[in-house]
Amino acid sequence: MRVAIAGAGNVGRSIAAELLENGHEVLLIDKDPRAIKAESVPRAEWLLADACELSSLEEAALQRCQVAIASTGDDKVNLVVSLLAKTEFGVPRTVARVNHPRNEWMFNEAWGVDVSVSTPRIMSALVEEAVSVGDLVRLFTFRQGDANLVELTLPEDSPMIGQRVGDIDWPLDTALVVILREGRVLRPDPEGTLELNDELLFVAADETEEQLEDMLSPHHRKSE
Repeated sequence: MRVAIAGAGNVGRSIAAELLENGHEVLLIDKDPRAIKAESVPRAEWLLADACELSSLEEAALQRCQVAIASTGDDKVNLVVSLLAKTEFGVPRTVARVNHPRNEWMFNEAWGVDVSVSTPRIMSALVEEAVSVGDLVRLFTFRQGDANLVELTLPEDSPMIGQRVGDIDWPLDTALVVILREGRVLRPDPEGTLELNDELLFVAADETEEQLEDMLSPHHRKSE
């Protein structure tokens, strides 16, 4: 998969390094010469250009990319890059960084954003997750499809403990995508069972979140 990343700061370079380790092709774009640090991510392609300019994205051959990531520290830039990538170059997947929570409402399909990632929101969600066993925590939102990545740690009174994954009738528009258990990342196995303190990550529609939480932690919800 070919991925273009607008913004070659610490965030962009970190994303690039991770993607390269996973076998993807990566192009880093930045208009600041000081950000062009090819030695820091030597296997990436680099382009000194303004990603908000159509000509720059044409030079980057953005139409060849399957994913465009807008990771600059400027929300306006990230929105423009996402919009151009989606509307002018038909990039199938766009991911945009949200720097200021007050701007989060703009990062949607109208601006060509498929997935928005708000660092403050994720950090606050992780804080909640650390202290809220039994609570459903929304980590981030997939703008296209009105779905969310949500997490819940099974409390000791969950009726799902000991249940076979394949026997559980999850709510409509809900998918269990991974189980975190004692530092291990487990793919959901239909023959496997859920255990106390399992961290379950789901992709779920907005309207099913409450139903999902009722299934996994009904007594906890009643005590609120």
